[in-house]
Parts: sequence; C-alpha cells; structure tokens
Amino acid sequence: MVQFAPDHMEIERRVEALLFAAAGPLSAAEIARRLPEGADVGGAISALRERYQGRGVELECVADRWRFRTAPDLSFMMTEEREEPRRLSKAALETLSIIAYHQPCTRAEIESVRGVSLSKGTLDLLLEMGFVKLKGRRRTPGRPVTYGTTDKFLEHFSLASLYDLPGVQEMKAAGLLDLSIPVGFEVPDPTRASDEDETPLLPGEEDSPEFAQDFVSED
Repeated sequence: MVQFAPDHMEIERRVEALLFAAAGPLSAAEIARRLPEGADVGGAISALRERYQGRGVELECVADRWRFRTAPDLSFMMTEEREEPRRLSKAALETLSIIAYHQPCTRAEIESVRGVSLSKGTLDLLLEMGFVKLKGRRRTPGRPVTYGTTDKFLEHFSLASLYDLPGVQEMKAAGLLDLSIPVGFEVPDPTRASDEDETPLLPGEEDSPEFAQDFVSED
C-alpha cells in the first residue's frame, strides 16, 4: 500500500497536538523529531500562531521554545484556580535585573551596581526558584563564582530571548532599576556576554549548595 507524505494541514494538526500535550515549551527541533523528515515545522508554527491570535489561548515563543498560554486579557479568570506565585522582594528583583543585564557577573559586581551589600539569602532564593544559575568561575584571584539567568527566567517573564529584555528607561519605570546609577551608565547587551575570562564549573558544582559561595578557600 502506497503511503503519502502528510500535507501541510496534517503537519499543522500534529504540531498543534504536540504543543497542547507537552508538559512544557518545545523547540522547533524537538517538534521536528516527532514529525516526518522534511516537515515544514516553521510554516506550521506560523500558521498556528496566526490562527490562534486573538483567541482564548495563544501561541507564544519563550526561550526559543513554543507553548500555548491563556490570552493575557483573560488571565484574571484563572487566579482562583492557580497557586499564588511566590513574590520577589525589591532586593531580589534588583538583583535579578542586574544579573540579567550584566551576566555573567559576580556577587561583588552586583553589590557594586546596587551600592549596598547583598545578603546570601537573596541569591539563594533566586537559585531556588530557578531564575538564576551558577555559570562558572572567573580566572581572577579568589576564583569568584559568576551568575546568569535561566530559561525559566525567560519563560516566567514571557521573553523569547535575552534580546527582548526592556531598555534601561523601561526598567526604571518598572521600579527594577531604582538605584544610584553612576553618570553615563549604559546597560550592557547581555547577548554579548563573554565567557573567555571564565572557567566552567566542575561536574556536580551546579547543583551543590555548598558551591553557591563567591570564593574558594585558599586552604
């Protein structure tokens, strides 16, 4: 019996089913692995995004992955059935903002921008919530740990990538950069972060609480 390749409409149906059934966002490559070779995944995603625009659920891209979500203007209907999200303190939001724009950065660099010392609990909270991760160690005296954001950070704030981070004026308006910023300060481009001055963490360091410290003992 001759089998015909699925047409565009059928591919679109399969992509739709995958996205609805997935436990989390899927990348185009992850979707393609579940479809016949040569399937036009990009075309199917574009068609679905257009079809669901303005509907009760919409297709969005977060961290270069795709997912369906409730339309923003209808989110108020879900508040009674969803667990209340954990709120971040002002210090945690400021710290998260600085890491997002300056990553990879150390605790000392965060404190330099904020102008005040940073409690260890603030970074621990961001690590626990999965918004921040340990990235490496600087090749400088003391070998300080550096921090960066995660895909969960992008998903939580509905950002397709770090390119979609708001500008400094928008951050100030949102109260996330209500700091004593030096004259001439410019927000760095996080997508140009260089790891040339860093050493990757050793296996196991990423998940070990004892490594969530800024310096390695010289002993």
